[in-house]
This record gives sequence, structure tokens and C-alpha cells, in this order.
Amino acid sequence: MKRSEINQIIKDALMFFESQHFFLPPWARWSPEEWETKGEECNEIRNNGLGWDLTDFGSGDFNSKGLTLFTIRNGHLEGGKKTYCEKIMLVRNEQVTPAHFHWYKTEDIINRGGGVLCMRLWHSDQNEAPTQDEIWVQMDGITKQVIPGDTIRLQVGESITFEPLLYHSFWAEEGDCIVGEVSTVNDDAKDNRFWEEAGRFPEIEEDVAPAYTLCTEYLKFQKNA
Repeated sequence: MKRSEINQIIKDALMFFESQHFFLPPWARWSPEEWETKGEECNEIRNNGLGWDLTDFGSGDFNSKGLTLFTIRNGHLEGGKKTYCEKIMLVRNEQVTPAHFHWYKTEDIINRGGGVLCMRLWHSDQNEAPTQDEIWVQMDGITKQVIPGDTIRLQVGESITFEPLLYHSFWAEEGDCIVGEVSTVNDDAKDNRFWEEAGRFPEIEEDVAPAYTLCTEYLKFQKNA
């Protein structure tokens, strides 16, 4: 992905979140130059992967297959005081996040505003392949059965719980969607199993200077940490 594209994606996400009355902490707007001035007081942000995260999953076509995320708070799988994570995501209209599961993380996914959040689910077997086994999930605290591979549609305010080893793919319909995630500790470097091979973090072509810092880039701007 080009850096100019990433800059614009984050700018658009900030505007969309605020249009939905969801506001990020001030450091969401810090430039790389501002990050260079920050010391160890910001190490929780750096060490726990907080901040901007976006990907085209190696597709080369972000609008069709991609996701924009901001991790607001998070702990660490290797221990620490925080045992939870919160993210906010921009899922664009018809933009697909490919089927994947997590070995460790349990997460609630919430439609916070905008369009309809759509998804398909499958259990996995001992070889980590998707199955047609029956699925029971919690949706806003209510136990429901869903058919593997059928489309589930969450309206604004509705939520669903994904337990570990449950494949899920999602996208938005009827407009872009602001999606919340509340979960146990998140580690995107170690806890994603994609059904089909996909890249989790993008390779970046530096065609312009970065306007924002991704959660994978803090080591570049850690002079005073």
C-alpha cells in the first residue's frame, strides 16, 4: 500500500468516527515528529500495540478486501494488569475481512453505527479446517443457533460473541459501518489464523511522508523511550 493511501484512509476514518460521535484519544492524531518527542510515559501504547492498524490482507485492493482499526486499550498475552482489549473499526461498504479465527481471543463485535454489519461463521476442526457443524452463539446475551456459512446481519446497536477457533468473515452493507470490539487481550502478530493465506500487515511504499504512525511503526520513533 502507498503511504499516501494510508494517510488518506486514516484521515477518512477519523472523520467517519467523529460523524458517528465516537472520539479517539488525542494521540490518535500525533505525527511521527510528535512521537519522536515522547518518552517512556507512552510505553504502554508502544508495547501493547495501541493505535492505528490497517491492512489490505495482501490483496492489493483495499476497498474490496481490507480493514481499518484503532486499538484504544489492550493488555499483553505474556501478563500484565490489563486482561482486556477495546478496538474501534471502520468496515467500508462491501469491504470484506476474510475468514479467520483466533486461538486465544474471545471478542464481542458490536455495530456502533452506520450501515448493516454482515458476517458468516464456521467452526473449525482439529486440522483447523472449517466445518458444517452446528453453531451456537451469544447475540446481545441471547443464545442463538446460526447455520454455518449463512449471512448474519447486525443492525446498529446489535452485537455477537466470537469464541476462539470460530471462523468469521465480515463486511458492511447499506453504507460504511463503525464497529466496536471488546475482547480479551489481543495479539495480532500471533493470534490470527486465516482460512486462506492472507497478509496481516501491509508492505508500505513511501511515496509521501507519513502523517500518522501505525501501531507497528513505533520503534521508528522511539528516540526518547
